[in-house]
Amino acid sequence: MNASLTPVVQARLLARDNRIKSPATIFPLMGLFVFLVLPLFGPSYFTIDLAVKVLIFGVFAATFDVMLGYTGVLSFGHSMFFGFGAYSCAMLFREIPDSPVLAIALAFVIAAVISAIVASLMAFFSLRVVAIFFAMITLAFASFTEILAIQLSSVTGGEDGITMQLPYFFDLSYELTGSLTGQTLLYYFILVICVLMFSLMLRFTNSPFGRVLKSIRENEDRSEALGYKTFYFRLFSIVFSCILASFCGILFALWLSFVSPESTLGIPITLNVLIMVLIGGMGTLYGGIIGSFILQLLEGGLPQLRIIADEQFPQYPWLGDITGRWLLLFGLLFVLIVFFFPSGIIGWLKQRFQKSPT
Repeated sequence: MNASLTPVVQARLLARDNRIKSPATIFPLMGLFVFLVLPLFGPSYFTIDLAVKVLIFGVFAATFDVMLGYTGVLSFGHSMFFGFGAYSCAMLFREIPDSPVLAIALAFVIAAVISAIVASLMAFFSLRVVAIFFAMITLAFASFTEILAIQLSSVTGGEDGITMQLPYFFDLSYELTGSLTGQTLLYYFILVICVLMFSLMLRFTNSPFGRVLKSIRENEDRSEALGYKTFYFRLFSIVFSCILASFCGILFALWLSFVSPESTLGIPITLNVLIMVLIGGMGTLYGGIIGSFILQLLEGGLPQLRIIADEQFPQYPWLGDITGRWLLLFGLLFVLIVFFFPSGIIGWLKQRFQKSPT
């Protein structure tokens, strides 16, 4: 290393080199490479659908982790912002079907504005009191929004939801080259947006602002004593998280071509995301993707295993019964992970790769 450099600059260069060579950089790049090349091998719809849902809900879980893992704020209404994005996209596609690109662009703008306003109102009235009140207020807001979406059937389609007509360039019948179709184009569009959002969250949490959020999570009184306006830091973090959560809803609506209160506004969506974060590890961002992969694989893969078990092993009907109860198996797996990996899978891996002190 150049001796003319100051010790501070040398330390930064060394830290950068170590960061590039660390598993925390190599493994995510390997995962991104898998997502990039996956459509080129002509996989089944089940595989592509699984990959897209892992991406969307992984990033959605990461937005939840920004609030819970970095800011220490628990929200039971995160699915409400997911639904804001999904319904913004669906309604715009219904109103301006001849301009799909404009509809998608406006959906991002409208979802961001609505999410920012609602998140600011919730945070303003609840962050000044005990944290549990924020969780209860978000739960009340989410329940009210879901009921409102069901009752306003003339606008939202009620329980029947809204079926979207995607543009031709996102349609399965549209062929680009060889086995690449419009669905492949939609896959890469979702992948690019998810990577951009996740990179933005990484930059956000690793910035000086993110370090202040961590200090507020650990000891709010001490952070205030240092001169930080903790209320505004947490407010901005919540608004930022909720806006990105609404963007995930837009991507989900585009992939399913359908939105309904149950699929985009239901409280179980938030609970699933909370489980994803706990499995992967709070305060890691990457933990949400790991948790999303496990949950989506069990939810989509075990029913497939039931079909295989019924066809290949008809003499053992109990195999099909076990695989059909994927929620029971997932519950057992969740208990085991929390018991053996209390800091989550990513937290356990960090401990394994951490160098012993000299």
